[in-house]
Amino acid sequence: MLRIGTGSGWWGDRISPAAQVAEKGDLDYLCFETMAEATVSTAQVRRRRDPDFGGYDTYLEDRFDAVLPHCIRRGTKIVTNQGWVNPLGAARAIRARLDAHGAHDWKVAAVTGAEVTDRIGRLAGPILETGASIDTIEGDIVSAEAYLGAEPIVAALAAGADVVVTGRVADPALFLAPMMHTFGWTRADTARLGQGAGIGHLLECGAQVTGGYFVDPGYKDVPEPWNLGFPIAEVEADGAAVLTKVAGTGGVIDRRTVLEQMCYEVHDPARYITPDVVVDFTGASIEPIGLDRVRVSGITGSPRTDTLKVSIGAQEGFIGEDMFFYAGPGALDKARLAERILRERFAVVDLKAADLRFDFLGVNAIHGAASPEPAAEPYEVGVRVAARCATRAEAAKIGREVDGMAVSGLGSTGKRVPYADRVREVIGIWSTLIDREAVAPDIVFVDSE
Repeated sequence: MLRIGTGSGWWGDRISPAAQVAEKGDLDYLCFETMAEATVSTAQVRRRRDPDFGGYDTYLEDRFDAVLPHCIRRGTKIVTNQGWVNPLGAARAIRARLDAHGAHDWKVAAVTGAEVTDRIGRLAGPILETGASIDTIEGDIVSAEAYLGAEPIVAALAAGADVVVTGRVADPALFLAPMMHTFGWTRADTARLGQGAGIGHLLECGAQVTGGYFVDPGYKDVPEPWNLGFPIAEVEADGAAVLTKVAGTGGVIDRRTVLEQMCYEVHDPARYITPDVVVDFTGASIEPIGLDRVRVSGITGSPRTDTLKVSIGAQEGFIGEDMFFYAGPGALDKARLAERILRERFAVVDLKAADLRFDFLGVNAIHGAASPEPAAEPYEVGVRVAARCATRAEAAKIGREVDGMAVSGLGSTGKRVPYADRVREVIGIWSTLIDREAVAPDIVFVDSE
């Protein structure tokens, strides 16, 4: 049996539960998932602006310092995609943290080769979201990275790595790789790969399978939601696994949490395409076998596709955004008049915006025009103003005109102190497919200095 624990479900995830599962989870492997679809492109944009940005997870050192004492003591190996756009730089940072903790004999490997930015124009098929040619966005492309699978991670583990850090890989592959390495699964073992990738999918979002993003007061309650533990999978040689968590942590693992996470971000449960295998969840068995212990089996798979998905980040202008507030009698009427005032003033300054929107927080900010009229007059209303523009200068007009509301607006306007990032670059995320053979992952070991 192989025990795999989750150390994070995204870049902003909490660090203390990772230390807790590393200390008390009796793990063979700890896996960190810290990337979203936009991570690579936003990291590329930041690296272009900030030469001191390393290009990898900004919490990497904090995460490793929190878990390394426990992983070193236990011999728990680590697999992580915290490399973002610079896996080699991340490997060097991890090497430094290991040396600081006295683990000079631990081996660190970086998996590189996912980036295809300079070749995407000649490799890409149509844009999946629109069917258009890649030529329509080629001049605006910031980054393009293929979703790698588990195989290069497996190769790094087979070569003796104690820590493997990657850039863009499919989330389930982080968890599937230790299973393939431990149990000797090959590319032909599609049923086992499907089961293992399915377990990886259940683990990849961290506390979502232990009650996070699940709680709905009075309907779906969980104990101690402030103390959610990260999940652990006890994986058997055929890929079936028992999901559990550290005793004494908050949250819950039951049929409901497992089923909800199983369906999360899965468009077709019969054909969930990953780089390693096409997963079929439709025969899954979810069987509670004890307190916070659920056995998952019956997931299967079919052979992998000949293509890899590529996530493309493209520049799409700038967003200017600001907020102000009203409270007390007539707050909603004031917000509506403030919108009229600003629309007229944007016309005066000739604002050129592809999209301009006003949101009244607590009234219509989430569902827009589909929101019902409030049953009662709200006591307070926040007004959010945002516009998407082609240039930074145009987007900056939003904040300049909202600033004027402080002394040239309505009575009792509550204005935030102006801040520096009221304009941000917009990175659109697009997808395409490329031939699998066009991507050649590489493994680089970083030695202790």
